[in-house]
Amino acid sequence: MKLQVEKVLRQFDGPLTQDLVLEPGKFGLGHIPAKCQPDSTTTTTCGFCSTGCGLTVHLKNGEAINLTPSSHYPVNLGMACPKGWEALTPLAGPDRATTPLWKDIEGVRHSLTWEAAMKTFTSKFKGIQAKYGPESVAFLSTGQIVTEEMAFLGALTKFGMGLIHGDGNTRQCMATAATAYKESFGYDAPPFTYQDFEESDVLVFIGANPCIAHPIMWQRVSRNPHCPEIVVIDPRKTETAMAATQHYAIRPKSDLVLLYGLANRLIENQWIDRGYIAGHTRGYEGFVDHVSSFDSARIVAECDISADDLERLARTIHEGRRVSFWWTMGVNQSHEGTRVAQAIINLALMTGNMGRPGTGANSITGQCNAMGSRLFSNTTNLFGGRDFRNPEHRQVVAHRLGIGVERVPDRNSSAYDQIIEGIDQGKIKGLWIIATNTAHSWIDQNRLNRILDKLEFLVVQDMYHSTETASRADLILPAAGWGEKEGTFINSERRIGLTKKIARAPGQALSDFSIFKLVAEYWGVGCMFREWDSPEAVFQIIKRLSIGQPCDLSGIANYQMLDDCGGVQWPFPSGSQTLATHRRLFEDGRYYHADGRARFVYEQPRSSGEMVCSEYPFLLLTGRGSSAQWHTESRTGKSDILNKLCPTQLWIEINPADAIRLGIQSGQRVRVRSRRGELLGVAHITPTIAAGQVFIPMHYVMTNRLTYAEVDPYSRQPSYKNGAVRVEKAED
Repeated sequence: MKLQVEKVLRQFDGPLTQDLVLEPGKFGLGHIPAKCQPDSTTTTTCGFCSTGCGLTVHLKNGEAINLTPSSHYPVNLGMACPKGWEALTPLAGPDRATTPLWKDIEGVRHSLTWEAAMKTFTSKFKGIQAKYGPESVAFLSTGQIVTEEMAFLGALTKFGMGLIHGDGNTRQCMATAATAYKESFGYDAPPFTYQDFEESDVLVFIGANPCIAHPIMWQRVSRNPHCPEIVVIDPRKTETAMAATQHYAIRPKSDLVLLYGLANRLIENQWIDRGYIAGHTRGYEGFVDHVSSFDSARIVAECDISADDLERLARTIHEGRRVSFWWTMGVNQSHEGTRVAQAIINLALMTGNMGRPGTGANSITGQCNAMGSRLFSNTTNLFGGRDFRNPEHRQVVAHRLGIGVERVPDRNSSAYDQIIEGIDQGKIKGLWIIATNTAHSWIDQNRLNRILDKLEFLVVQDMYHSTETASRADLILPAAGWGEKEGTFINSERRIGLTKKIARAPGQALSDFSIFKLVAEYWGVGCMFREWDSPEAVFQIIKRLSIGQPCDLSGIANYQMLDDCGGVQWPFPSGSQTLATHRRLFEDGRYYHADGRARFVYEQPRSSGEMVCSEYPFLLLTGRGSSAQWHTESRTGKSDILNKLCPTQLWIEINPADAIRLGIQSGQRVRVRSRRGELLGVAHITPTIAAGQVFIPMHYVMTNRLTYAEVDPYSRQPSYKNGAVRVEKAED
């Protein structure tokens, strides 16, 4: 085994000593790719959000020294947001994890060799499984690592280590969209291309603020030559709403009622595409009956918009020739988000706005590789969007990987929230967290941290040793970050883009890929993964696993093809004759259900589990605060430039009428309390938030002390945007 371990480690430059201690600063890059030679440029894909921008890397002596947006990459066309310009800065963070760290019984951290770290990892987790059973160890992964690493982790844990339960932090952002697409279209298939932003004459954004969350997508909207109607449905007057031609500030979480009412108005006015409905869908008649009770009077009463506004919105959709519907976290992070997403899909289907340029029911993804996670992480779906519960699917995957089918679990993993509950109930005793900051980002943070205290062994694999989650770890495994390794991301428009090694990881930090390789060797299953010897080799395995699935990408020859083509959108099966820069799905009107038809899916709306009351009279909304901030700020917080582009203090949006009533002035310190916790922040008095509501950005560590732990029953995605709080002046 030691020879195999040395082989893994020798993929990187730097000598080995007998006990596998490596020289500091000699562990990371290995060779510089041919296109990354000294004093040259190369193109890579950004590792922040799901837009998937191309960045030109400027190299000196083989090291990246600067980034500029790529003018020829088909995603961003020479544009970049502040995060993209500053993407190199987080690599030089002073809190980088540079060696494995072990926390002793006194809470003191000690450096370990990789050999000692792997022996500790293996003995602890195997000991827990021996004592409590194989399901007593689980993992939580991410949408931030490359697809090849996700696939390796999913195969290693499920087929090699015998784990059943593992999920990713994409559960927090994209599970709703994935679930909605599967049920409506027969597969998790976002149908659009970014060119649709420029082709539409009506764009409807529901619970989406691309001005801040996806600035380059908004730049594509701004390039639209058709003087489009831009409709925003959002309780807040967001930056996108300010730029829109129509803004409907509906009551929070009334969107399902509104969308059913909108469908009813379209039906009553006969503003529908009967030919498309008859030829390409099922379930329309039942849907008509369902929405018949959502008349204008009900919409006015429950959504806080007028009957004239409802009619104007319906007419705008009817008069548009190319109408596109877009949503993101305002829909996904809801107690009934799956049905809201499907209500949007229903509107696109019934008006025939599918499969043509400038149309579609389009979910904007969150993280850079959320789509890769959804299809190839092997967590709650079997590789390629298959089902663990399907014997035929298990047999196909086992055959293509050359393993016994008995190694493939015959049931799905628990979802993220269920894994957390499993820890609370004492069923899960060991947890491996990879490239995510659960102790910051998970809902109802105080309860979450009490639950994590129940673990017998917590391993955190991350770039930084200082995150809220890493600070709790028994064992820290130092990981390379974006720019220090190679692989692929799959962006919102299904484009597989190549990201390259352009910098050396510090100290003894390893790519996640190589850490997984070491775990396989020390666990005793290295022989299963001999073919998995490099990221590009795993890309070839992923291609094999995709064959016959809607996401088939077997026609992509290699990394070089991705680099030459500016990424490739799936599907691109073997034998494909043409490679268009932009491709959308369902142009032929055929969907992925066996009969080729899309489904109308609907359900009666239901109330959230927590409502405002006299004690907690304000409704808490959360979301992105600035285009310069990213998630828990473990990376963007390292940049002085990005820190200057966003408020340094946690800020709380309060309506002027509420501020007058409470005697609060802008800039004053205020306290916000929920039933779960409290925080201090600075009041920002603004009419962009409605009376009776407050808004707090998601990026600050205190925000999730307040959020209410409720999940959508179908997607298991948390509802971060609906909790009851009270606001008061803070005592000096």
